[in-house]
Amino acid sequence: METTERIVEAYVRYVKGWATIPNIRCDGQLEIDLLAIDPITLNRYHIESGVSVSVAYSKLTSKPYSESARKQRGKAAGQRRTIGHFVKRKFGDRNVVKKLKEYGFKRGKYTKVIVSWGWTDDAAKEARKRRIILWDFRDLMMEIAETFRTKRSYFTDDTLRTLHLFSRAGALPLKQDE
Repeated sequence: METTERIVEAYVRYVKGWATIPNIRCDGQLEIDLLAIDPITLNRYHIESGVSVSVAYSKLTSKPYSESARKQRGKAAGQRRTIGHFVKRKFGDRNVVKKLKEYGFKRGKYTKVIVSWGWTDDAAKEARKRRIILWDFRDLMMEIAETFRTKRSYFTDDTLRTLHLFSRAGALPLKQDE
């Protein structure tokens, strides 16, 4: 599991309070990043992460998606940053849909979420049109920091422990040089 995916799972579990299942393997060498269920409402979520801090590829776009371009070395990264990539490969591939059904996720009865490092206005419009919610990774990090800042829990998971220590350090006043 990528670090960004672990951070998204931490957000969903410890900030939202939802139950999660990460990294579900599907046929066709595909994977569902995260499934989540809100135990109070029983709402279901299929969450995919596509976080890049590269200046050229940080924002999610509505540029056309091409399966053949996805397989070309110089174009693959740009293709992974399109709404079309998520619609076709991450949410809509028949192997993914089949696996979702095995977990009780029925078409139209769950929410699709993409986590990204920002997006273009056109991408936001396209996501709304396709009933996909966009979460900005930076906002998730801030909410995690705010939530963990006041918690006294001890986490043995390396990622959670790092996030917790980082957020607690931000809550402490800075020491003045003597």
